[in-house]
Order: sequence, then C-alpha cells, then structure tokens
Amino acid sequence: MFFRGLSSLGLLLVCAVLLFPSTAQNLSSDEGRILALENAWNHAEQTKDIAALDQLLAPQLVYIDYDGSISTKQQFLASVKAEGLSPEQIINEQQNVHLFGDCAIVTGIYHEKGVYKGKSYFRRGRFTDTWVKLNGTWQCVASQSTLIAH
Repeated sequence: MFFRGLSSLGLLLVCAVLLFPSTAQNLSSDEGRILALENAWNHAEQTKDIAALDQLLAPQLVYIDYDGSISTKQQFLASVKAEGLSPEQIINEQQNVHLFGDCAIVTGIYHEKGVYKGKSYFRRGRFTDTWVKLNGTWQCVASQSTLIAH
C-alpha cells in the first residue's frame, strides 16, 4: 500500500513540476518543491487520491476550511472521499513561498469549481499553508482558507 501511494505521489509530483510555469527558475529547490507539492495536493484532491494526500499531509494536520470549520487529517481525508462531492478543477495562483529553515509558509489564491450534491459550485479564496520538513520530507501541518467575494 505504501509503495502504491508513493508511486501515485511521485507521478503527481512529476506532473506538477512539468505543469509549473517557467518563472520557477528563480526559486530555490525547496521553494520549487513546495509549490510542486501544492499542485500535487490540488490534483490529488480533485481526483480523490487519498493515498497521495495521506503522504502530503502530516498526521497532526490542522485544516481550517473557508466556512470556519476545523478538521483533523482524518476528517479532511474523509471529506475529500465524500459521496456527492466532485471537484472538476482546483487551481492556485499568485503563490508565494516564505522559507524559515525547515518550515515554509505558502500563501496564494485558489479557484475551485465542481459539483456538490448535484449543484454546481465555484469558490475563489485566499489560502495559507504551513509546510514542515519532517525526516527530510515536506508535509503540510496546517492549512487555512478564506473566501474572496466575487
């Protein structure tokens, strides 16, 4: 199971790096990797790839959603798997990475559209993700999003 998740995450990372804009040349290797992980997270959430998300998110994850609700890692993963939720597209823009040793803060704007319980939805919001390098691997330990009025 671990190796299947690892190969799934590896494939997501390769896709994220290939799709990453050419402006990434000015980033450090850690900054580029973290932004690739952000893109891999979006893809994994969109495709409901729980194995990949499990590796991206630290066991202690604190997830604060746009509606103010707080979830643990297990609760967040359950919400991604939920029946009736079908994200069609999740895209980040205007991302900035601020490195502090083995800690990184990513801020940006996300756009998400899809279908929830038969109804179309579109969300645009700002997010802050906190990544920590644990045993040589970057994992997200906290994530928060806030909707932006249309």
